[in-house]
Amino acid sequence: MSFATELTEAFGPERVSANAPLAPLTTFKVGGNADWLITIRAADEIARAIRIAQDHRVAVTVLGGGSNVLVADEGVAGLVIRIHGGEVRQIDDATVRADAGVTINGLVRWTIAHGLAGVEAWAGTPGTVGGAVYGNAHFRGRLVSELVKSVTLLSPIGQLTTVPSADMEFGYDYSRLHRTREIVAAADFNVTRGDPDRLRDTARESLAFRKRTQPLEKSSAGCIFQNPDPQRDCVPEGIPLSAGALVDRAGLKGAALGAAHVSTRHANFIVSDGGATASEIARLIERCRDEVRRQFGVELRDEIVRLGASVKGPHVDSQG
Repeated sequence: MSFATELTEAFGPERVSANAPLAPLTTFKVGGNADWLITIRAADEIARAIRIAQDHRVAVTVLGGGSNVLVADEGVAGLVIRIHGGEVRQIDDATVRADAGVTINGLVRWTIAHGLAGVEAWAGTPGTVGGAVYGNAHFRGRLVSELVKSVTLLSPIGQLTTVPSADMEFGYDYSRLHRTREIVAAADFNVTRGDPDRLRDTARESLAFRKRTQPLEKSSAGCIFQNPDPQRDCVPEGIPLSAGALVDRAGLKGAALGAAHVSTRHANFIVSDGGATASEIARLIERCRDEVRRQFGVELRDEIVRLGASVKGPHVDSQG
């Protein structure tokens, strides 16, 4: 039985797409097609899709909300598993569990509606729970790992296990998933009782801050570069430990290549007004990296995940 036949028989023809466009599934709105695409949310179905791909030696790439990723113009070979949707449920007075495909905004809305405090300040965070855990999302000096109690993971061969937060190897823009290629199935978050009106006020303030400081009205993948590491990078005196500040001081705010340009609101964002290609974005990223290195001796590291050979970076999959 061929890969296509087995995948279609397992999930139904309406859920399996060949030569499927990926650009509409990302916040950058660029990139080519996936050889095969399936959208699923349940852990057992994710595991089944992985096993079918492995049996046929087909490469697997995981996609979540499509933020924080740059898909190559040539697309992504093999099977793309898009983890989308799911449920949020209260486990006990101090714990809420969210499936990997739930958006962070969906989790925020659910907890506020149920009078549970903890994640409300993350309102406006793009992407899904799985992507936030994968990259240990950060906002205003806080890491999402501070809220995570445990994570339910799928191994590369589809086995489920629950891992406490302390064993996730969380760091800045990092979790053990970068090393192990495990996939988030769900995550448990620490919560307390809270007043819904106050929680909504906090969420609104977070959204207002994002609107003031980020180019939310344009297509982007969020921050392009990680901020410099104070223990490793020697940032010149007078320049904050900020990738955006370095790109700005290098004179690249507003710099353009084709239809891609460095945001004039936040220099760590590259945006597209429509029509930009992944290649243009990738070349503009390298121009920023090269110029910061030349002027300041600081090596900027990618925060975004690159999917596809022509823009391939340090990571080969994502749940962004």
